[in-house]
Amino acid sequence: MGVWFASVPAAFTSLFASLSNRAFRTLWTGSLLAFIGFFMSTIVQGIVAYDLTGKNGAVGVVVFAQGISQLVLGPFGGALADRLSKRLVIFVCQAVITLAFLAMAILIVTDAMTILWLSAGSFVVGVAFSFLGPSRQAFVGEILEPNRRGNAIALTQIGLNGSRILGPLLAGIMLSIDWLDAGGAFFLMAALYMASMVTTFFLPGTKPNPNASKSVFGDIALGMKYVWVDRRLRLLIGSFVLIIMIGFPYVTVLPGLVKSEFGRGDGSLSLLYLANASGGLLASLAVAGFADSKHASRIYITSCAMFAVSLVIMSAMPTFWSFALMMFVVGVGGGGFQTLNGAVIAHSADPAYYGRVMSLTFLAFALFSVVALPIGYLADATSERATLGTMGVLAALVVVAYTLLSRTTQAKSPGGPALSPVSGGK
Repeated sequence: MGVWFASVPAAFTSLFASLSNRAFRTLWTGSLLAFIGFFMSTIVQGIVAYDLTGKNGAVGVVVFAQGISQLVLGPFGGALADRLSKRLVIFVCQAVITLAFLAMAILIVTDAMTILWLSAGSFVVGVAFSFLGPSRQAFVGEILEPNRRGNAIALTQIGLNGSRILGPLLAGIMLSIDWLDAGGAFFLMAALYMASMVTTFFLPGTKPNPNASKSVFGDIALGMKYVWVDRRLRLLIGSFVLIIMIGFPYVTVLPGLVKSEFGRGDGSLSLLYLANASGGLLASLAVAGFADSKHASRIYITSCAMFAVSLVIMSAMPTFWSFALMMFVVGVGGGGFQTLNGAVIAHSADPAYYGRVMSLTFLAFALFSVVALPIGYLADATSERATLGTMGVLAALVVVAYTLLSRTTQAKSPGGPALSPVSGGK
């Protein structure tokens, strides 16, 4: 423990080290703008879906539409990220998302929005995310030296968690103004993605991978095999996917819970997201400096456990404000393990496989979106509280299994700690 505390000053000093790289600063800025737009959409789409139908299942349908497209196309996005110009892929995807948000804004303003159109728009956005995410993460491997890649991905997570504060805050403001409402929010999301497109022009160009196979399917198969034969990488990605898939669909039941359990309006939902995002940002800032250290694995496991246990406790909170407090704690746990997961993977994987490896982590969010559909129906059949508690218990079981298996991996690899970024992962 004393060694850990002694490393805190050094970790703080290195917290923003990667931003000294001009290309990464540009990429980070564009990502921040896009993240704000995305987290606005998670609030607004859920509220629009629930208001149109009054059902948790409808929220699940919209989230499912986005998830199923990412689930199917995610591996292709990773393969193309390792084959094509990453700047071009990022720009095209940003343009598609901009147009999708504009279309949804027009449908809302003209009173033509339906669950079908909302789901279709969500599906198109999911298609773009399938290619955008892996290319953006893989870009880090090209523009930064190896000893800063973990920190760069951790800083990306800080931007993401900061956006989870700004996005819901902006969404809440837009929704509270009658003449703006959801339509105005979608117009603002489109504007943010358009601004993100502008930053992409200033990124350095990248060339296609000359070592890519002739078949995209062949590249996907090679990426899958690469992860499968590396036990540490396989365990890290597998546990991350399961925890995200099982635990993160809690957001699906929040619109219904806020209205049915606490009798509060849409603004209260934004407050819950704000509390959750504040915890995530705090955790990201706290652990980012350790992303390239030997302590990363230990902090990662602790964060996973905090997320699962706090989800169970949150399901029993009797008042809105006690529930909001636990949303903050859930955010701390979730922010910590998401920040360190990408950092550890960056050190464990070969840069030639970054796109395909990162696409597998993005499948976690695709599966979370797919699982949101049955979660919504389960909440309608039982209750939002019972659903939250069940999800937390299942996530806790995954954490226990991951901890035991990682210790086995450590015992078989005496050269370094299990899943530690300094171990190389291979």
